[in-house]
Amino acid sequence: MDYLKWRHVFKLDPAKEISDENLRKVCQSGTDAIIVGGTDGVTLELVLDLLMRVRHYKLPVVLEISNVESISPGFDYYFIPTVLNSSNTKWVKELHLDAIKAYGDFMDWDELIPEGYCILNKDCKAAIVTDANTELSQEDVIAHARLAENFFKLPLFYIEYSGIYGDPQMVAAAKDVLNQTRLFYGGGITTIEQAKEMATYADTIVIGNHLYDNLDEALLTVDAVKSEAF
Repeated sequence: MDYLKWRHVFKLDPAKEISDENLRKVCQSGTDAIIVGGTDGVTLELVLDLLMRVRHYKLPVVLEISNVESISPGFDYYFIPTVLNSSNTKWVKELHLDAIKAYGDFMDWDELIPEGYCILNKDCKAAIVTDANTELSQEDVIAHARLAENFFKLPLFYIEYSGIYGDPQMVAAAKDVLNQTRLFYGGGITTIEQAKEMATYADTIVIGNHLYDNLDEALLTVDAVKSEAF
């Protein structure tokens, strides 16, 4: 379960282009793992293409599943989001049940890692698609973190601000009540200072969009996060 030790992760979107040279820089940056995942435009063809390219490098590769059609063998882990603050149970359990009914006899449960999502940017695609209630107080986020760890026994709790930099105090409050569940943070990190700040609270920092906006700066977040004592 090496994913419980990761401090820094890059997330690559199969629907976005990245050159072979830039992919090499990402995979040889010292990051702990690569997550392959996106909200829309994710197809099996795109997932397979990215998987084959990343497999040239020696680091763990995760598929974060957004639709059943794009699932492929060959990944080290499969992260299964359950959006805890969605107002539509489709995104909490119903899609999961459909997949289990179709493929339950063949699933390797040791490779499937459930992650409790708490999406907090109302304007991001993930929040819109999943009907997430993003107007949460600090007390609400704490409650969701406790729900993830103590009720659902999820190994991962993911605070997602996709597209904007989140509230560090919100992240700190969630971390304070988690003992076993690992806290992932993703969203809006564009500077070394932001990466260091969130790394003082979250167990694992996920960098995604900034790879496509400013690769050189995104690469600097690896050392910035790993240099923070935790």
